[in-house]
Order: sequence, then C-alpha cells, then structure tokens
Amino acid sequence: MATRDTPPPRTGSSEAETLRGFLDYLRTSVAAKVDGAPEPEVRTAAVRSGTNLLGLLNHLTYVERAIFLGERVADWQATFRAAPEDSVAEVVARYRTAVESANAVLDGCTDLAAPVPRPGSGSRPGKPAPSARWALAHMIEETGRHAGHADILRELIDGSTGR
Repeated sequence: MATRDTPPPRTGSSEAETLRGFLDYLRTSVAAKVDGAPEPEVRTAAVRSGTNLLGLLNHLTYVERAIFLGERVADWQATFRAAPEDSVAEVVARYRTAVESANAVLDGCTDLAAPVPRPGSGSRPGKPAPSARWALAHMIEETGRHAGHADILRELIDGSTGR
C-alpha cells in the first residue's frame, strides 16, 4: 500500500505564493491520508491520547474556519471527534469546502501584514483578525503537525505510506 512521495511544491517567488503553495500542499496531503481510510479503523484511537485519523481532519476543518472565517469554537477538544453519523467522505468533503472558503478569503489578501478579511458573520467584536502572514504561518504549522500524525495513524491502519 506504499505510495510514492509527492515532493514539495515549486511556488512563485513572492512570499504569499510560497506560503500558500506550502499550505495547499499540506492540505492536500492530510486530506489524502484520510480519504478512503476504512471504517471503523479511521475512528479508532491508535494511541493513548485518543487521537484518530478522522478526528484530525475534523479538527483541521474547525481550525481553517476559525482562522480564516472567524468562526467561534466553544470546545476545541471536541473538534477532535467526528460525529458517529459522519462518513469519511463527508468529513473529507467538509474539509475541502472549508479550504475553498479559506482560499477565497486569502484571494482578497493583497497585503500579508493586513488583518485577514473575514466575511459577514466572521467578524468577532473584541477579537481582531490576525494578519494574513500570521494566519498562513499558523495554518502551515497546524496542518503540518497534524499531517505528520495522520501519516503515522494511516500507516498503523493499513500500511499506507507516502504523500
């Protein structure tokens, strides 16, 4: 089940193109780790912390929506669990939709030092939006960290490796 690694992206020369290229690379990698993973193993905790593959992608969906759309999350720990009725395909689709929405916001960012422009309900009084630079760097760190977890969890499930 091993697959060939996809090398890091060749991006444009600007800071924004580089950051977005690496973030999209990580987003694609983590979604691919979950896509097609078998039930019930995709929900089964393979480590003492209770972390499971489907929960990681569910969590990243919430992070994308919080950072780029300004959505509030009442219980971050709860985001690490997908609902029992959610299929793998539904969680993957929700993640990809969140990424599309986040990218639409990022498309409006012409200055990385400016706050992320949050659409409509994404404005949160008393909590200013982070700069686009900070948001991109944070999402690269967050997605990369959990992509590494996903690599290990998927390999434990069915031996699948690679990006």
